[in-house]
Amino acid sequence: MTSSRIIILLPTLLTLFSISSFSTKKPNVIIFLADDLGYGDVGFHGSDIQTPNIDRLAREGSQLEAFYSCPVCTPTRAGLMTGRYPIRYGLMRAVIPPQRDYGLDLSEETMADVFAKAGYEHRGIFGKWHLGHRQKKWGPTKRGFTDFIGHYNGAIDYFTHERDGERDWHRNDVPFQQEGYSTDLIGESAAAFLKRIPKSDPYFLYVPFNAPHSPLQAKKEDLAKYDHREGRPRIHAAMVDSMDQAMGKILEAAEERGDLDDTFVLFFSDNGGVTNVGSNGELKGAKASVYQGGIRVAAAAMWKNGGIVGGKRIRERMGYIDILPTIRNMIGITDPPKKPLDGIDVLEAMRGKTQLEDRLWFSYIDQAPDQIERLAVNTNFWKLVIHRSAADAKERIEPTLELFEIGNDPYEKLDIAKWNPESVKKRAGRIAEAKTDLSAAIEEFLSLRIDDQIIRFRVGAGTTPAIPDWSPTR
Repeated sequence: MTSSRIIILLPTLLTLFSISSFSTKKPNVIIFLADDLGYGDVGFHGSDIQTPNIDRLAREGSQLEAFYSCPVCTPTRAGLMTGRYPIRYGLMRAVIPPQRDYGLDLSEETMADVFAKAGYEHRGIFGKWHLGHRQKKWGPTKRGFTDFIGHYNGAIDYFTHERDGERDWHRNDVPFQQEGYSTDLIGESAAAFLKRIPKSDPYFLYVPFNAPHSPLQAKKEDLAKYDHREGRPRIHAAMVDSMDQAMGKILEAAEERGDLDDTFVLFFSDNGGVTNVGSNGELKGAKASVYQGGIRVAAAAMWKNGGIVGGKRIRERMGYIDILPTIRNMIGITDPPKKPLDGIDVLEAMRGKTQLEDRLWFSYIDQAPDQIERLAVNTNFWKLVIHRSAADAKERIEPTLELFEIGNDPYEKLDIAKWNPESVKKRAGRIAEAKTDLSAAIEEFLSLRIDDQIIRFRVGAGTTPAIPDWSPTR
């Protein structure tokens, strides 16, 4: 009887041992980031653009239906890398133009740094960096990545890889001559990266595409699929299609390794689509706006052996600053972060297992000193939008306020501020009284914007001089 019980229990014990061993294995991580993709530009949101690989993540994983980015790209990339709002280190306003001598604050710990701390030896980035490049210290291989092929700036020519008359294509921060359509090269380089990693080693792969950002340039074979469209939307569709094909090559390489099921895969856009080019569905606004069309983006995640499966539609509000905190816990980092994080761990929410606590969410845009600055603060139920021009700020004129019941009015059709001034005051008061240094920082930041000077604000550090004009280095 005793020996019989041993024989019967042995397979069970082996199975339990296998599960226990598997659960301690560090997962692989792939993050795909689109550039200027509209909320309605993917198949799972009803688009006619062919996006089978993006749709696969939504179908086999989770659709993230309330995922937020910044209104423009550099701030989103900075917040993704740090888990902190870009207003904390001066990158909240706009993109970093060519040859500007600044970048992501060197005191900030990046996502690649975190993976290095967790023992990941393979940390690749293939695509658009856009977090500083004038000096080598700003480049990706100085910020925790081991492998890089791509470009520093945005809006490069897809065929010549030039920006402002200079070639911008690099391998490990050294100029690199590589011919081809940039989206294809990004996909091929990322797939090659996966193929040369030993199968026993975990990896981190970050793929920030330039597509479908301008200049609008597509391959003839992709354009041919969209003859039913005209003008810029046709080219845009072909560029999105090409990006999806590149994603397919990368996912195929992961499958060939045999570890795609052990891989956390995330896809989202750095901001909303461009007006009259991409589609933001019924959402109000577009890129460079703090309305929903500028900040609520298409997103999906998949991790089959990590419980992100089944095509669930996740309506919990989350976003770009939450990814680093989620990954820290996912890969077993227990040490406190170098600096306090603004994001939270949203893994259980991605799995559809929990509801997230409601919280204030901040969005900000102002790309030039003479433009109107806009700040949006929203919860699950309401959203306050604050507008003020540089001239008004200088004269201390009160900003214009809009209030939306975002829970019942997701398309921001009805501004109730004029009919409910007390509600506006109540919401504004909650922001001012919020017990976070970020709320205080934003309030102080808005009051400090004077004399048309671009002020880079850091919490607890006052202001820094205006960013200087750039001049090309030859």
